[in-house]
Amino acid sequence: MWRPPHVTKHVVVPDRWPSSANAAHSHLFSEFSQGRLKLAERTWVPAMVPWRATEDGEVTDNVLQWYGRFAKGQPGAIVVEATGIRDIPSGPLLRIGHDRYLRGLETLVKRVKEHSQGRTKLFIQLIDFLRLNRRPKPSVYFARYLKITEHHRRALADLTKTDHWIDAPEADVRSFLAEQSDQRLLDVLTERELENLYLGYRERVTDTHLEHIASLPAQLPRLFSEAAKRAESVGFDGVELHYAHAYTMASFLSKTNQRDDGYGGSLSHRLRCPMEVYDAVRQSVGDAFVVGCRFLVDEVIDTGFSARESPQIALAFAHQGMDFLSLSKGGKFDDAKQPKVGQAIYPYTGKSGYECMPTIYSDTRGPFYRNIDAMADVKAVLREASLPTPVVVAGGINNFTRAESLLKNGHADIIAAARQTLADPDWFMKMRQGRGQDIRRCKYTNYCEALDTRHKEVTCQLWDRIQIDEPGIALSKDRKRRLIAP
Repeated sequence: MWRPPHVTKHVVVPDRWPSSANAAHSHLFSEFSQGRLKLAERTWVPAMVPWRATEDGEVTDNVLQWYGRFAKGQPGAIVVEATGIRDIPSGPLLRIGHDRYLRGLETLVKRVKEHSQGRTKLFIQLIDFLRLNRRPKPSVYFARYLKITEHHRRALADLTKTDHWIDAPEADVRSFLAEQSDQRLLDVLTERELENLYLGYRERVTDTHLEHIASLPAQLPRLFSEAAKRAESVGFDGVELHYAHAYTMASFLSKTNQRDDGYGGSLSHRLRCPMEVYDAVRQSVGDAFVVGCRFLVDEVIDTGFSARESPQIALAFAHQGMDFLSLSKGGKFDDAKQPKVGQAIYPYTGKSGYECMPTIYSDTRGPFYRNIDAMADVKAVLREASLPTPVVVAGGINNFTRAESLLKNGHADIIAAARQTLADPDWFMKMRQGRGQDIRRCKYTNYCEALDTRHKEVTCQLWDRIQIDEPGIALSKDRKRRLIAP
């Protein structure tokens, strides 16, 4: 994980927790109703991937226990993890790309409704992602993956000052390249080929020479709308379209998207595919079904859009009719660290990933609320345009005082908290009941994120080793960590 050059260790400060009477009269615990979005309170558990599905994307008992545990805290809303809209292998990540997933997802909906006593709205985050390969061994890359072209032969001829390589057998070219130093390869391989060697092959939305990438704008509206219809059919209250971070829809929005087919370049063209996806989803579901999205207020990469452009994206989505806008930041492949051989690149290891999930080891600004100014600007622009679209803010929000202030001052409509809710799924309920002193406070060390990086079952260091001999407690595959918060 990237860290700022000059690091200060910050601390989680105590809060003045509300009494039950004060909580009852607060903004945070007041009902929220705007358009289709109606919540019992303004608390929100954003999507977190716990890696508990089967390898085929099916709901498991551990998935049910995970969401059932959050539901017991009775937040206003829970967003189920990023769920794949295609019926393709994606590891232990939930999928919704085929009707065979519906029985498990319906059980999940029932579990949350039961455990929250019907108080919590349940949304599911719909995601599409492109092909991503693990970093290969150099010998494997040169033997199997590199396409030998005239460019390589000419470059080798120049490098070795012999024309032998112009007509040499391809096997000889591959063997010779596999023996070369990194410095010499710089003179032979293209920038993209070097990336495939050192980071692993990764498809981009700009790879329009590939037919399936060129046709994405034609495919995605159907895939998302079919997924949304499935979600509605099993009882979800709505969907959150995943337009954030490193994945397909965020890549269309990104300033790095320079497709020349009308779906890249200018902001209006980069918005086309996300808008067409939204329109297809909206038309495929009932009028009461909630359809919102999550997108970035700042890509935090040199060639990406910044907080100056994100309010314009928000305005476009609000005018189009989105039922809510959930805001995040960073988390891109573009600046991710080089993975080890055999591992895949992870979009939360560079500076953009750090800004998405900063730790207590931070710069002088610290890890808490550092996204809020940019998010408040989005809300302000919507308000100036008389657009009431609800804005969900997140980013190191871990106490009542600051959450209440954001709502009271009009900087947000709904408060989301991932890591703090993971640390204590009951923290919203404890505040409502005047038991703030009992809240288990997140330490913001990103212990959970380190597990996510390795695609291990995500837990929290504050509870995963507590009472692991308790009868009936689900344990991790290594039997060392509990999978559900006590």
